[in-house]
Amino acid sequence: MKVGFIGFGEVASTLSKGLIGNGVEVYTSLEGRSIKTRILIEEMSINICKNYKEVVIISDIIISAVVPAKAVEVAREIGKYSKAVYVDINNVSPKTVKKALSYIKNHKTADAAIIGSIKKNGINVQIITSGKSATQFAKLNNYGMNIKIIGSEIGQASTLKMLRSSYTKGVSALLFESLYTAYKMDLDNEFLKCLELTECPGFRESAISRIISSGFHADRRAQEMEEVLEMMSYGNPFISRATAEFFKTLSKKLDKIDKKFEDYKNLFEKISD
Repeated sequence: MKVGFIGFGEVASTLSKGLIGNGVEVYTSLEGRSIKTRILIEEMSINICKNYKEVVIISDIIISAVVPAKAVEVAREIGKYSKAVYVDINNVSPKTVKKALSYIKNHKTADAAIIGSIKKNGINVQIITSGKSATQFAKLNNYGMNIKIIGSEIGQASTLKMLRSSYTKGVSALLFESLYTAYKMDLDNEFLKCLELTECPGFRESAISRIISSGFHADRRAQEMEEVLEMMSYGNPFISRATAEFFKTLSKKLDKIDKKFEDYKNLFEKISD
């Protein structure tokens, strides 16, 4: 089995590690990648192609894992070369994923969504998928992945993904805003203790992880919330709209700041300057 990744962030690197450990040949390209990502790819047992055209030609399954703003662009650029199953796992709306996959000329496509933390679960993270080629994508379950087919239509998986994003990012934004206010009043530790009394076990660790992740991925989450709003445009999603504005504002504050946060206090210090 040969799996090619378009884009190589946290999703691609984590899944690659697990797939390689289960005997899969993994391919990607250093094209347009940062020095940090280049080093990571070269340190792993990954087959490096000179460009993404080569990646899609050689692979049995292609997984597009790029930032939301690039999902359509990369599909348009390489879609005509693909002979494989092309899986869009990007955090984009049903409308966007349908547009992206319309450029895959062989029509072997699947829509996919990661449900849960890939950082914590690794290759075992739950992935839902839909589309005519979802069954072929799910063959990667034989190589350690945890893929669940939920339907045969493109857009079904991304719809659930968008609804989940609206919820999880909305909670993260509210938590960030509340804890930041407590921090400014030197009550953050007591505030977390109060929440721990009524929330689930391990809440403090989970909450702090959410805060740090929100800072590190603020720009990506702002893009993801725009995709959520694209899907919810038929109504008046004012909470989702506020969440999108929150992450846009946070992203601007962190634009030229080193995003290596030791803890949430360190993050709050940086946005307070």
